[in-house]
Amino acid sequence: MTPSADPAVAGIVASLNHPGGNITGITEMMPELAAPRFALLKEIVPGLSRVAVLWRPGTLSPATIEKVQRDIETSANPAGVRVQLVGADGAEDFDAAFSMIKASSAEGLIVLVNPVYFLYRKHIIDRAADNRLPAIYEWKAFAQSGGLISYGAVVADVYRRAAGYVDKILKGAKPGDLLVEGPKRTELVVNLETAKELGLTVPQSLLAQADAIIEK
Repeated sequence: MTPSADPAVAGIVASLNHPGGNITGITEMMPELAAPRFALLKEIVPGLSRVAVLWRPGTLSPATIEKVQRDIETSANPAGVRVQLVGADGAEDFDAAFSMIKASSAEGLIVLVNPVYFLYRKHIIDRAADNRLPAIYEWKAFAQSGGLISYGAVVADVYRRAAGYVDKILKGAKPGDLLVEGPKRTELVVNLETAKELGLTVPQSLLAQADAIIEK
């Protein structure tokens, strides 16, 4: 499998370190980057004190999503920040999710990736734009589709590394003995056109860190 969100939570493998059975592969999500994503968003929105995290229930364990919240809150100290976790299973839930985000007066949004969100990324990006909500995403494709900024795994690298698994299995390795790995390379992408539309100025210090800058 490649890529996958959290196959242990989904019940596809017994655990990431000991998959068992006949399935292994690479995960796609990087929840450990929640705090750095918040920091990047705060560089663009310095007064950020209320942030929403949009995620698809079932893609992460309760302990992991709670850690995402704690990591953001801890990284914001001593300034303090209010983090709101908002779940949405699919496109039919986006309107309600963004109504909840708007009602909470969130000033920024962190979107955790999963296959459904990737498929309907324009739906999410358009709602963020309609609500004048600066948002950071995980994958480059979100920034390329109009999202403000993305920071996460280099998806192409994940697929390239999958060839290594194929090679090992064809040479006799058992999938259940090969631990499920996470992404190893990250990329930061900034969409200056979207920043302009939102009336935001992206600091030069952040642009200097970017792997790609989108301008029209």
